[in-house]
Amino acid sequence: MTEMVYGAVPVQSGDPVIPRWWRTIDKWTLSCILVLFGIGLLLGLASSPPLAAKNGLDPFHYVTRQAIFGGAAMVVMFTVSMMSPKMVRRLAVIGFLFSFAALAMLPVENSTYGRVADIHFLLPESGLSIVAEHFMRITHCLMALGKGPFEAAYSHPQALGQSHKFLSDRGIVGLSHADTAGAAAFVAESGKTNVAAIAPSLAADLYGLEIVEREVEDAPDNTTRFVVLAKDSLDPANLAGAQAMTTFIFEVKNIPAALYKALGCFATNGVNMTKLESYQKGASFAATQFFADIEGAPGEARVDAALEELAFQTNGVRLLGSYAQVRKRG
Repeated sequence: MTEMVYGAVPVQSGDPVIPRWWRTIDKWTLSCILVLFGIGLLLGLASSPPLAAKNGLDPFHYVTRQAIFGGAAMVVMFTVSMMSPKMVRRLAVIGFLFSFAALAMLPVENSTYGRVADIHFLLPESGLSIVAEHFMRITHCLMALGKGPFEAAYSHPQALGQSHKFLSDRGIVGLSHADTAGAAAFVAESGKTNVAAIAPSLAADLYGLEIVEREVEDAPDNTTRFVVLAKDSLDPANLAGAQAMTTFIFEVKNIPAALYKALGCFATNGVNMTKLESYQKGASFAATQFFADIEGAPGEARVDAALEELAFQTNGVRLLGSYAQVRKRG
């Protein structure tokens, strides 16, 4: 690994992966890692039985877990060591940016293409609370190895939906990929000049693609709303003096006019609902849940009254968080 990075041994790109890896790997470092891993397993084998017996577990419970997770770590280490330094740097940058964004914010909806898929499942199941919202102008670029014409363009379904008219007008077929950066990498690795990717401009720099056209999204004000998540929810009292938003889910009863009664709780108390989306719970097609945003927060008399009435009219209400409103609704 060390020699591959510093170039002590010439690397020929045409060589098979395994021989090139073996020729360039730092064998002393690799030997030390394997020896330390073996010693750790022996120590675990010696200490696991008494500790497991004390906790009422299988005698080799702990050493088995050590072997499984240690083995997985070894696989990752060997896989990364076979990559080129350039690829490692690319994956590190993309992984850092993606992990930071995924941990800090979650996209909820887009002004052009609507709700982000599965968000109504991810938010309630995350165990986290919404503490803020953020609006971001989203721009996409068409990038490829050549100037075209193109038969297909790869990207995330959201990006394809936001650029549907652009692609349709040019006769380009949109093909789904796991993410926009991954689509750019796929096009670069394919070596084909008749396929393109829709991704941020940074992806073109990372993967050596040429930007054929910028701002290919259909709407000039294409914007995605994100919510910021945290383990602990905000105290609504801290939002006093600021326009607040509250996000929650509720499940209506399977009776006539169930939704009408639920929405009446907010109408009669003067609470503005800015978002309402429905989705099915389970396979019964009888228990309908709704994902909603309202202006205001618990602690305000009108909001408290509306939520109390809603709890009576529905099978259940679950608050996902209250936070300061960033953009005025309406």
